[in-house]
Amino acid sequence: MINQIVDYIKMLAGSTPLDIFVFIGSFIEEVIAPIPSPLVMMIAGTLAHAQNHTLLYLFWLALVASIGKTIGSWFFYILADKTEDLVLTRFGKILGISHKEVENIGKHFNGGWRDDVILFLLRALPIIPTSPVSLVCGFIKLNIRTYLRATFFGYFIRSFIFLYLGYTGIATYDTLSRGVGSIESFMKIAFAFGLVVLLAWVFYKRGKGNIHNWLKHIRK
Repeated sequence: MINQIVDYIKMLAGSTPLDIFVFIGSFIEEVIAPIPSPLVMMIAGTLAHAQNHTLLYLFWLALVASIGKTIGSWFFYILADKTEDLVLTRFGKILGISHKEVENIGKHFNGGWRDDVILFLLRALPIIPTSPVSLVCGFIKLNIRTYLRATFFGYFIRSFIFLYLGYTGIATYDTLSRGVGSIESFMKIAFAFGLVVLLAWVFYKRGKGNIHNWLKHIRK
C-alpha cells in the first residue's frame, strides 16, 4: 500500500507543475505518516535543479510545502482533539482523568514565545516525526494560533532543508531516507514509551480507587 502511494507520488512529480506537485505531495506525506519524510521535497529539489530553476525558487517551493503540510497536520490536531473529547467525556471517570484536566494542560501553554520556539524546533528538525507532535498538540488542545504559526514556520525550514539537499545532490534519496527513517522510527518508539510511562504515572497518582471503578464498569 505504501509502495503504491510512493509510486503515485513519483508519477505525480513527472506529470504536474512542480509547485502543484509539492503542495499535493506534502499534504499526502503529512497525512500518511509511514511515507518517508524526505520523499517529496528531495524529488522536488532534484526536479528544480533539472529544470534550471534558481536556488531562490526553493524558497517558493518551501512556502508551498509548508502550507500543504500545515493543513495536513491540522487534520491530526482536529482528530486528536475530537477523540479526546469523545473518550474522556465518556470514560474519564474510569480512566481517572477528566476532559477538563487534560485541556488545562494545554492552557499552561498560553501562546507565549517559548511555546512557539519549542514547537518550531520540533517541526523544523528533520529527525522528529511529525504526526505524534500533531496528535499531542490536539489532545491537550494547544493554543491554535501557536500551533498553526509555529507549525508553518517550522515546516518551512524543514522543507527547505530537504529541497536544498535534493537540489544540490549532497545526499542521495535512498541514503538519506534510510537514515532519517531509522531515526524517526527510534523517535516514535521513544515517544510511545514516554506515553506509556506518563499514563502509568497518572494511574499511580490516581490511586487504587479508580481500579475498582474500572472493575465495576467491566462487570456491568
